[in-house]
Amino acid sequence: MDTEEKFVLVIKPDFGYIEIAGTENFISSTLFYDTDPGTTTEIIPPLLLEAKKQFDEYFAGTRKVFDFPIQQTGTDFQQTVWKELLNIPYGETISYLELSKRIGDVKSIRAAGTANGKNKLGIVVPCHRVIGSDGSLVGYAGGLHRKEWLLRLEGSWPLGGQTEMF
Repeated sequence: MDTEEKFVLVIKPDFGYIEIAGTENFISSTLFYDTDPGTTTEIIPPLLLEAKKQFDEYFAGTRKVFDFPIQQTGTDFQQTVWKELLNIPYGETISYLELSKRIGDVKSIRAAGTANGKNKLGIVVPCHRVIGSDGSLVGYAGGLHRKEWLLRLEGSWPLGGQTEMF
């Protein structure tokens, strides 16, 4: 049973709010909100401040990989998918089919997509880098507008042509 005290810090990038939650030892979630969830705890441990710093660097375009400790609960299959997401480099995308191939079971494409959608460490575990086989933006728990925004930030969207960023 997890008895570590939980802390929360809310940050505001250009597309809404991100609630960073965790303990003194690991970050357990980075969730998106359209309005301020108002959940910042009174005490903010150094790890959450480091996570905020790394997010600020990411949004400024100077950080491509997050290196603070993370931990999220999930099934063995979900953990396998989330671990594979960490192998998708900044500025690149793969399809859900490619993701299922990378985890060793091409028939698990739907299950891989579902696990991708259950990721609670948005951006850090880069589920936004998974797109449809036809190159379309499909499925993103944080909203497709955020997925597009993040891929544009990383220089991997649009796959062809240029459109206005909101």
